[in-house]
Amino acid sequence: MNDPTEIKRLLECSRTIAVVGLSANPSRPSNAVARYMQTQGYRIVPVNPNHEAVLGEFCYPSLLDIPASTSIDLVNVFRRSDAVPLVVAQTMQIGVGAIWMQEGVVDGQAARKAENAGLTVVMDRCLLKEHSQYI
Repeated sequence: MNDPTEIKRLLECSRTIAVVGLSANPSRPSNAVARYMQTQGYRIVPVNPNHEAVLGEFCYPSLLDIPASTSIDLVNVFRRSDAVPLVVAQTMQIGVGAIWMQEGVVDGQAARKAENAGLTVVMDRCLLKEHSQYI
């Protein structure tokens, strides 16, 4: 967890990122990070039950609503830490191999559960900052 070599590999190998808690408000950090990742060539799949579309992409109410035909490489979490266990469970259920919890999003127990299931886990790190540093 949070190994620089693994973070760099994850950023290089991931092409499609589901962003749980992505806000349509451009001043929110989730929107700024996802918008940046779009400019870097990543496909963003918004997950938020309160929006129909964000950043020009259809928005899904939950990870479970993303069609199986949409291959997700990484789940990026912009939710409170108490929402992480459900997001981890859904990530495992849809078969995504990596989960990234943004700065301030911390749940050690859920992270260990994900790691024990074989997922790559990054916790309490900013996707934009790490991408800027490693890529």
